[in-house]
Amino acid sequence: MKIISSISEMQSLSGSLRLKEKKIAVVPTMGSLHEGHLSLIRIAKQNADIVIATIFVNPVQFSPNEDFNKYPRNIERDIALIQKENADVVFTPSLEEIYPKNFETYVTTEKSSTVLEGKFRPTHFKGVTTIVAKLFNITKPHVAIFGQKDAQQVFIIQKMIRDLNFDIHIVVAPIVREHDGLAMSSRNVYLNVQERNDATVVFQSLQYAEQLITNGEFNTFSIKNAMKKMISSKRTVTEIDYISIANAETLDELDMILLNSKTLISLAVRLENTRLIDNIVIGN
Repeated sequence: MKIISSISEMQSLSGSLRLKEKKIAVVPTMGSLHEGHLSLIRIAKQNADIVIATIFVNPVQFSPNEDFNKYPRNIERDIALIQKENADVVFTPSLEEIYPKNFETYVTTEKSSTVLEGKFRPTHFKGVTTIVAKLFNITKPHVAIFGQKDAQQVFIIQKMIRDLNFDIHIVVAPIVREHDGLAMSSRNVYLNVQERNDATVVFQSLQYAEQLITNGEFNTFSIKNAMKKMISSKRTVTEIDYISIANAETLDELDMILLNSKTLISLAVRLENTRLIDNIVIGN
């Protein structure tokens, strides 16, 4: 397995692989890898000849009050885990190479980056689309693998792909969960024992919403209220940033569940100082 930190070296390797007609898949990560990330690498191996995993903690997608400096980092452990999954390349660029002095060019989406996560993290998706576009240009993939847990991120990247005519296929991998349903996340390490126990209510509330819909409740106001009541019963839940029931194809909020289309039910919940997100997609 190659470990590359230079942008020019990575571009050169990817270019030569394309000349050899090798199909390239990229798995972008911010490190602090868990089973969810490793599942993306396995899916990448099923979809390409060469798998490139990237590790870069992207400061541009963190707001000033967020956890960039304390975001968990263990590059040696991450590389060992990637090697165990038999990836071909790990790309670990430096901050100075990705964002050199006087850097001022960003990729943004308009409407879709201002709702849901974008409402609470206004600069987040500008950072996401910019770094993903740069990684695509550097690694030159045919396929890119992203996880469904970050549903809005996937939606926005797919929109960027279409709008800017990137010749890349996006594969969306299912959410990997702990035994009790909690979605795997690098931020789960921040939870203390009580918060970890209470965090299970996040996925349970999504399951409850799906059960209500199955039983014939289609009014989204009623469904959201039921979810809020369930989540708020946990002592360490300090804030519910949002509960969204939206058209999965547009992210437009729904007043009533539409049985003939896909619905994205998503939420962001704060347990003391840790913010967790999760979602499910239901319907046709």
